[in-house]
Amino acid sequence: MLVSLNWLKEYVDIDQISAEDLAERITKTGIEVDGLEYFAKPAENVVVGYVESCEKHPNADKLNLCQVNIGEETLQIICGAPNIAQGQKVAVAKPGAVLPGNFKIKKAKLRGVESNGMICSLQELGVEERFVQKEFAEGIFVFPNDVEVGTNVTKLLNLDDVIIELDITPNRADAFSMLGVAYEVAAILDVPIRLPQSNYQTSDAYAEDIVSVKVEAKQQNPYYGAFLLKDVQVGPSPLWMQNYLMAAGTRPINNVVDITNYVLLEYGQPLHAFDYDKFGSSEVVVRMAQEGEILTTLDDQKRTLSAEHLVITNGKDPVALAGVMGGADSEVSDQTTTVLLEAAYFDGQAVRKASKDFDLRSEASTRFEKGIDPNRVVLAGQRACQLLQEYAGATVLSGVAEFDSFDYSEKVVTIWTSTINDRLGTTISNEEIADILRRLHFSYDQDGETFNVYAPTRRQDIVIFEDMLEEIARIYGYDNLPYTLPTGAVQAGGLTKRQQLKRDIRKFLEGAGLSETVTYSLTSKERASQLVSPEVADEVVSTVPLAMPMSEEHSTLRLSSLPEMLSSAAYNLARKQANLAYYEIGSVFIAKEEQITKQPEEKLRLSGLLTGEWTTHPWQQEKKAVDFFVAKGILEALFDTLNLEVTYQQASLMDMHPGRTAQLFIGERPIGFIGQIHPQLQKNYDLKETFVFDIDLEYILDIHQNDPSFVKIPRFPSVTRDIALVIEESVPAGVLQETILQAGGELIKDIQVFDVYQGEHLEAGKKSVAFSLFYQDPARTLKDEEVEASYQAILEAVKERHQAVIRG
Repeated sequence: MLVSLNWLKEYVDIDQISAEDLAERITKTGIEVDGLEYFAKPAENVVVGYVESCEKHPNADKLNLCQVNIGEETLQIICGAPNIAQGQKVAVAKPGAVLPGNFKIKKAKLRGVESNGMICSLQELGVEERFVQKEFAEGIFVFPNDVEVGTNVTKLLNLDDVIIELDITPNRADAFSMLGVAYEVAAILDVPIRLPQSNYQTSDAYAEDIVSVKVEAKQQNPYYGAFLLKDVQVGPSPLWMQNYLMAAGTRPINNVVDITNYVLLEYGQPLHAFDYDKFGSSEVVVRMAQEGEILTTLDDQKRTLSAEHLVITNGKDPVALAGVMGGADSEVSDQTTTVLLEAAYFDGQAVRKASKDFDLRSEASTRFEKGIDPNRVVLAGQRACQLLQEYAGATVLSGVAEFDSFDYSEKVVTIWTSTINDRLGTTISNEEIADILRRLHFSYDQDGETFNVYAPTRRQDIVIFEDMLEEIARIYGYDNLPYTLPTGAVQAGGLTKRQQLKRDIRKFLEGAGLSETVTYSLTSKERASQLVSPEVADEVVSTVPLAMPMSEEHSTLRLSSLPEMLSSAAYNLARKQANLAYYEIGSVFIAKEEQITKQPEEKLRLSGLLTGEWTTHPWQQEKKAVDFFVAKGILEALFDTLNLEVTYQQASLMDMHPGRTAQLFIGERPIGFIGQIHPQLQKNYDLKETFVFDIDLEYILDIHQNDPSFVKIPRFPSVTRDIALVIEESVPAGVLQETILQAGGELIKDIQVFDVYQGEHLEAGKKSVAFSLFYQDPARTLKDEEVEASYQAILEAVKERHQAVIRG
């Protein structure tokens, strides 16, 4: 909502406060000011001049030599505007004037002829082109004949106006009008408000004797009023009205249209003027449109209507889309002499339906959608009649042809001083509350500390006690509310164990070089079944589709984060980002058999993706590509940090590489998988070798128990022994490692695989796996005999269980 302060001064006295201070006060009382700007720049040495003569320039075809009377003297000015003519009153910048853009006016010679000033367009005076009337868009501005020659143009053209832009919240529909803003400012500054008068003369004829109104859609249109005006003379609107409309962001058109727009902005009540002679009937019928009915609107677009659209008809054909736009067939033109003026209340939902269906947003539809004051509908029509009589010479017929089923009663809200003080922490007195209600222009009944407040119909947001509490607080002043520190036992905030653990996991993964992603919880139906961990797939009955998806790409709740992570990786890879390492902590959505008709169960998963090079050292010419062991190493380090014992078993899973995939277990419970995605899936996503993991984080968070502990650094030396064993190729190194740990006893503190060999000097189907064994006792120095006994026990165990022999 754009508010002209010069226009606002018509209703309230704001001269005692600056525009900046007023904007701050408005913001502090609940309506945010988005911006404050000056309409133009006050003009010095720019006055009204009268063009006494206008002749062709002797040396230029497109220039005119004008003699312009500016009151104290007559100036010779050369002007190139196409619409300059003798007898006009124009804006003249005298020599010495400085126009916007630091354009200085000096005496000059143009094609050998002296020019002493400049005849100005509105654009040259700083008015935005989009607000300039069409007839003056390509030339100079011409004043009405009643302006006085020699008068400074600043006041005449409203160049000194300040525009405040308000960000109106949906509940404050009353502020979508100048009068609504005036009520607000009057309450803030505690000054009187001057309401416009609607006094006009009427003829002996009555509108209801000529026009009848019938409303079939009573719920969508509880009130419809039709005023009838004859002898209308269509022409320019008064200059002051044009100025105010331009300041409010509306381009002036003619007096009839400008007056309806002016009243719309003044009262917040949309009006519509029909050419009665083109209306085609003396009957106004408001009804729902028939399916497939056609209406050509003012923008010359043919609109195909449905039974959900509210229309104004002449008893037969639609002539307007109610509350949105009029029809072209009954549009007011320069030949219009009789006007049927519509003042009505249309249901906001019906207006929004039509506005949305036809993509027609207007000042009128916005106000109907937000809600208008039922008590201003007729007043706005009467105000328009008064202005049309004064500025268009209209003869107004008596009365109004109307349909009225509206409830005009005010809502009653009871408030109590003690309750208000209890809520706000204040000590406001009964007298102060009564004074605030006076400033708000709310009537009330008082019984001690009890106030029965009658919320005016312009304030439809006042319904319950809390609404009035807000009104009291904002007018009393939010800055005046006391502040207190919490009393009693105050406990510092903190993270739960679950929250802290999730943060620790994030911190670890980011420290390992992975970046967090946040992908959509919605995916396509095809992707929803990709890369689902086996323990999730065992629980799922079916995927969960969205009832009303925005697109097929986001139509189904995910069972895994990995498909969308692959899509993200493909997007980045296509943009030359080849080395990617992602992780995501997010929910998957599982519909179990007994939950098909209920909400799906959410479970937290930890997913990851790695592709490209893991380390690169160009100077040393060293590169390390991501492989299975990089991904597995990250998870092993994470599980070691969480003090969890996780085992890996080779697995064959859908969409995963058949020889490079493992399933993860804690004890006997599966918790996820790790591996390389299938080459065909890589090709589908246009990826290179990509490794992923998907872990049941929900289960890990539930079982995690890792109380802080301290282990002293051993003071006694350790012993390291290496052992290389030849075994069948099919025997996993992990199984062999488990056997070594069991046989070696408690002295073995760590064991690492450091070499796997197949090839020359080994039989076909055999492999050599080398382990490094770390022995230590924290309480004493080990003896050679103890280490050797453990070593021999290991040899016997691996020979017996796996037919392993020491590599010679």
